[in-house]
Amino acid sequence: MGDERILKGDANGETNGESLARPEAPGESVEALQAEVARLSQAAERNWQQFLRAAADLENYRKQAARQREEAVASTRRALLAVILGVADTLERALTHAGSAGAADSGGNNAGAAAIADGIRLAHRQVLDVLSRMGVRPMEALGKEFDPRFHDAVEAVAAGECAPAGTVAAEIQRGYMLGDEVLRPARVRVAQ
Repeated sequence: MGDERILKGDANGETNGESLARPEAPGESVEALQAEVARLSQAAERNWQQFLRAAADLENYRKQAARQREEAVASTRRALLAVILGVADTLERALTHAGSAGAADSGGNNAGAAAIADGIRLAHRQVLDVLSRMGVRPMEALGKEFDPRFHDAVEAVAAGECAPAGTVAAEIQRGYMLGDEVLRPARVRVAQ
């Protein structure tokens, strides 16, 4: 039947507008298939590389999000602890003032002042317990060698027997550690 259609067509092998495909030689078909395989292999390799890059980007995003979340929690924690340290400082100052006022008071008001001081002492102890449970501990500064990583020098004083040069002569404000990090450096007077 195919032979009849060719015979009815013109010299170019077309009959009534239809194009007749010339049968390919077996060698040409294999070459076309090999070219198609090569093209598809390149596309598959390109897609695989894009997938690997996307997977790496996703993993980096997850790590970055986790790191940002940890930083936000640590920042909030440090801000909360700074507020609690302010309360502890105020209670310490009240205790210091209550002690000096009680010693100076020679009248019969010592019972009332002592009761107030006991209440402040109890509140101060509770605040320190809360700080301790959160991993905060006070640092010892008095008499230690001055270290700018832990101490904030606010004044220089003359060195003496009790405070050799280069050591902390007095503590103005207590410093605190949070684990191995300095939560707040101690404000100190340094002997020179």
